[in-house]
Amino acid sequence: MIRVGLVGFGMGGRVFHAPLISSVEGLELAAVVERSSDNAAQRYPGITTYRSLDAMLADSSLDLFVVTTPSGTHFEMARQILEAGKSVVVDKPVAVTSAEVADLIELAATHQAHIIPFHNRRWDSDFLTIQKLLHEDSLGRLVHFESTFDRWRPVPTGRAWKDDPAQGGGALLDLGPHLSDQALLLFGKPEAVSADVKRERDGQGSVDAFTVRLRYPRFSVTLSSNCLAALARPRFYLRGTKGNYRKLGLDPQEAALSKIARIEDSTWGHESPANWGTLSVDVDGSMVTRPVEAVPGDYRLYYAAVRDTLLGKSPAPVTGLDAWRVARLLEWAAESSEKRCEIICYWSQEPASP
Repeated sequence: MIRVGLVGFGMGGRVFHAPLISSVEGLELAAVVERSSDNAAQRYPGITTYRSLDAMLADSSLDLFVVTTPSGTHFEMARQILEAGKSVVVDKPVAVTSAEVADLIELAATHQAHIIPFHNRRWDSDFLTIQKLLHEDSLGRLVHFESTFDRWRPVPTGRAWKDDPAQGGGALLDLGPHLSDQALLLFGKPEAVSADVKRERDGQGSVDAFTVRLRYPRFSVTLSSNCLAALARPRFYLRGTKGNYRKLGLDPQEAALSKIARIEDSTWGHESPANWGTLSVDVDGSMVTRPVEAVPGDYRLYYAAVRDTLLGKSPAPVTGLDAWRVARLLEWAAESSEKRCEIICYWSQEPASP
């Protein structure tokens, strides 16, 4: 049994990490850091509550630490855990800069520990379905891929750090890591990046909208998000030489996790047929349009893979180098937006992977 210590019990810890850890065989949610409340202990009786990371690190029975505090604190928290020789899962973004991610990769190698980014949306139903479609060559040669994560949030959340760029706030570092990681996993490293990163809501604060364009040799990718989308655009829209695929709506797991303490539903991650995406392809000169059965999503698979990594059975499901590539891509996007030009990607700067 791998005993897990959860650092933070805000939205990320409560909605994502705690229910998933509690639902994976071989993992035990044993402790949590909450500075002044006991919310985790009320939801998970028997859990130990610590008031600081220092106090939790003194608990030698813990095998894995999970950092799900505000983004600007991720680097320092992860650094402290790795220096103690412990493996760590870090919520996105792993750090505010690619240089900090590189430092954490080096620390993990030095202390023979694992740093595993929480890029959970690799296990979204819609993303898994798209992987299947591309593998089956359902669209022919892909010419354009659009990935969009729209929200209607005309008023900021009220959490001060969310609107402070110095603390990792803003849409580019909030949703950008998810969309970028999915694109990099599907297509590898792009040749160039161009972007518009801006604030659209009234008042001062961090950026709340972005459009990032990735250039590949024979196709292009557009990643975008904003907070003023009462009528959300398709989550995915793919165009190929044989036809198109469109998917509306978001993976249902986040909404379901917000209501439970652990997963007990045997149909977890299954999307209703009413929400399946639509494929339209040219068959002998006629367009044939049909719904595409969604592959079930399951974030538990991430933590099951983390368990197996710590047991030495498999490589990490997501690597520190994956997080570095995401961070570097988003830095190029911010630079492109500021300079109003396309940025050529120089991937030769990658840190050495353990």
